[in-house]
Amino acid sequence: MKTQNIQDIYELSAIQHGILFHCLYAPESEFYLVQTTFALRGELNLIAFDRAWQQVVARHASLRTSFYWEDINKPLQVVHKQVKIPIEQQDWRGFDPVEQQKLLESFLERDRQQGFDLSQECLMRITLLRLTAHSYKFILTGHFINADGWSSSIIINNFLQLYEAFCQAKEVSLAAATPFRKYITWLQRQDLSKGKVFWQQALKGLKAPTILANLYANNFSSQVKTHDHQRIFLSEIKTAALMSFTRQHQITLNTLILGAWAWLLSRYSGEKKVVYGCTTFGRPVDIVGIDSMVGNMVNSLPVWVEVDDQQLLLPWLKQFQQQLLEMRQYEYVPLVEIQECTEIPQNVPLFESLVVFEKLPLSSQWSTLKSYEGLEMEVADIWYKTNYPLNIVVYPSDKLILEIAHHCHLFDAATVTGMLQHLETLLQGMVANPEVRLKDLSLLTPTQQQFRLMLEKEATFDFDFALCS
Repeated sequence: MKTQNIQDIYELSAIQHGILFHCLYAPESEFYLVQTTFALRGELNLIAFDRAWQQVVARHASLRTSFYWEDINKPLQVVHKQVKIPIEQQDWRGFDPVEQQKLLESFLERDRQQGFDLSQECLMRITLLRLTAHSYKFILTGHFINADGWSSSIIINNFLQLYEAFCQAKEVSLAAATPFRKYITWLQRQDLSKGKVFWQQALKGLKAPTILANLYANNFSSQVKTHDHQRIFLSEIKTAALMSFTRQHQITLNTLILGAWAWLLSRYSGEKKVVYGCTTFGRPVDIVGIDSMVGNMVNSLPVWVEVDDQQLLLPWLKQFQQQLLEMRQYEYVPLVEIQECTEIPQNVPLFESLVVFEKLPLSSQWSTLKSYEGLEMEVADIWYKTNYPLNIVVYPSDKLILEIAHHCHLFDAATVTGMLQHLETLLQGMVANPEVRLKDLSLLTPTQQQFRLMLEKEATFDFDFALCS
C-alpha cells in the first residue's frame, strides 16, 4: 500500500464486517459480487465514456476504498486519493449473434470467478463488448462491501450526467458527494448496549433457525450451476390490487410481503414460529446528504414471528407491522451481536432465507438514456450472490417483480418456481379476502380450488399436500 496515496482510514460498518467475514471464510464462493450487464445502442463516445467513469470514481470515497485485516486488532477501510477504474474493450463484431451469446455467457462466468482482492484500491471493473457498429454490451462488476443497491443507482446516474456533459463539452455541475465517513461516525455514536437489550427481549427463546430441509434438492450431482435466480412479474392489475390493499388498510407493502413469506415458511417447515432475515434501508435521516452518499448502509435483521392459524389476517398484519417498526429502531446493531442475544450457536447461521426490498425498480430511473446523439442504455441482467441459500428480492414497479436467488445445491429450479407461484397466489388471496383467518389462507388458485372441490367429492385426496410436494 502506497502511504502517499492514502486519503483517510476508518472502521467498517456492521454489514461490512459481516461481508468481509464471509468473503474471507469462503474466498472461492463469489459471495457479494454484483455483476450488471447493460445493453447500449447508438453512437458511443468512447472518450467521454472513459472520462465519465474515472470522474465517478473520483467523486465517491467508497469507490476508492480497500480493506485491511491482517496483523491488526480490527479490520479497517482505507480511502485512496487517486484510483483508476480498469476499463477493458473487446471487439466481437466478427461473430454472429449465436456465437456472441455463447461468448458472453463464458465471459460472465470467468469474470465472476475472477472475483476481487478486497485489499485492492478499486473494487469495480468495466468491460465494453462491441457487438455491431452501433450496439454494445457493457459489464459493470463491483462488490457489495462498498456500494449497496441505492448507491448503485447514484453511481449510474452520476455516470450518465457526466457522460452527456462530456459529449456536449459542457461544464459539469454535480452537487458535492457526501462522504461515507459521516455514516461511520454516526454509527459509532449509537448506543449499542441499549440496542442489545432490545434484541435480547425480542429474540428471547430463539434456539434454532428455521430450516427447509424438506425442500432441499434430492440430486446434488445434477446441479450444473452453483447459483441461479428466477423472477416473476405481477400484472398491472394484480400490482394495483396489492397497492390498494396496503393503502386501504394502512399496511406497508413491506409488511404484506414479509407476512406472506412468514406464512409460507411456517407452511413449508411445519413450525408455528419462524425466523428469517430482512434487510433495512439503513440511511439515517439525520445525516445531511445521506441520499447522495455512496456506501453500504444496509443491515440484515432477524424477523422472528408467530404464525397463529386462529388469528385474523388484518389484525395479525397490523401487529406484525408494529413489531417491524420497533425492531428497526435498533437496526444499527451488527447481526453478529444480535445473534449473541439468541441461543443459536455462533457457528450456525441465524436464518436461511433473506427478504430484500429494493427502493428502486429493477430497471429504475436510469434504465434508459437518450443523449443528444440518440444513445440508449438499459439493464439486461443483474447477477449477485450472498451467503444465504434463499434471497427473496422485491422490486417496485407498475408490474411488481418478485425474485428468488438461490444456492442450487440446496434448492433446485422446480422448487424455486413453486415458491414464486405460491408467493403470488398467497398475496392474491390475502388481498381478495382480508377478513380471512390465517389457517384458511390457501396456496391454490381459484381454478385449483374448484378442481380440489371436485376431487374431494369423488375421493379422499389431500390436494394441498400434493401441491407442496
